[in-house]
Amino acid sequence: MKTYLSCALFCLSLSATSAHATSIELGGFLKANARYVDGNIAFQDSWSGGGRVVDPAKRTQFSAQESRFNVKLNHEQIFGFAEIDFVGSSQGNPIISNSYAPRLRHAFIQYQGITAGQTWSTLVNTSSFAETADLGGPLVGQAMVRQTLFRYSTPHWQFALENPYTYGTTAQHNEDKTQWIDTSNDYLPDTIIRYNQAGDWGNVSVSALIRYLDANDSKQWGSGLSVGAKLFTFGRDDLRLQLHYGNLGRYVGTDAARDIIEGEIETSLSGMFAYRHFWSERSRSTLFYGRTTTEAEQTDRYHWGVNLFTDLTPALSVGVEFGRYEIQDASTDTTAPSPRGASNYAQLSMQFSL
Repeated sequence: MKTYLSCALFCLSLSATSAHATSIELGGFLKANARYVDGNIAFQDSWSGGGRVVDPAKRTQFSAQESRFNVKLNHEQIFGFAEIDFVGSSQGNPIISNSYAPRLRHAFIQYQGITAGQTWSTLVNTSSFAETADLGGPLVGQAMVRQTLFRYSTPHWQFALENPYTYGTTAQHNEDKTQWIDTSNDYLPDTIIRYNQAGDWGNVSVSALIRYLDANDSKQWGSGLSVGAKLFTFGRDDLRLQLHYGNLGRYVGTDAARDIIEGEIETSLSGMFAYRHFWSERSRSTLFYGRTTTEAEQTDRYHWGVNLFTDLTPALSVGVEFGRYEIQDASTDTTAPSPRGASNYAQLSMQFSL
């Protein structure tokens, strides 16, 4: 009996030691939005680089689906992070429950410079994201991709192999309609090399992307360059910038550009800037603009806005934002010109950060 008791106590002590060696930190925020959209681009909970042109309409929607929760795990040299939110995962409806399912944003492990799992693509410089009420800011001009990757990082350099995926349409044959690309032949990982530099002045990153796109036996190499920066200016003000050029496709613009258009690899030019000015210790505004243009599909889409945020307490902020999202795509087909449109929006947000 004493032997069994000793074994039980020993096992409990090991469990306690293990538990004490791992620190757990919970985080995230609760966010409530009231959003009004007026125009002929269909309502979106937040503007992406896509959009449908419809008959002019006005719509107001309230939502809390952007709320998110995360957990950080530290065990000796191992760091783990997982995060969920509820964006775009509606299970109910506005008639009764407005239910939303949890959606995985991040789930990754870090150990001695190695990152493995789902997180921001190495192409993404998160410090250059604007502070906005509209989720993500001017996504139409930004690198905004989360995916599974394996990355090695040094103080200045990052080398990554990331999940391959080809987004686009096949070449037309005779009178056949354009078909979406079959992605079952994506077999070479996307490769990204990034250089980072930081100081009291802010930070800047330069990234290069190399891809092999063999969907539908297309056998095409693609490449692109990306720059992201956050630069401090006067007082607490800062300027945030992104510039992207090349065969970046799905990596930039959140549906503003595809990887391949009718069998031809796409080339895009994208950019965004955001200037944040502090009116006081508790209040600040951001003026932002983002845009993407493409060569093959001839898309031209942009988003601008201005906002005002105030901290009611250190953990609670409220903000109001006004802006416009516009599609001005060109078309080589005179019989079926591309639709064009614009929508103005206003949004009120309140956020409690945990």
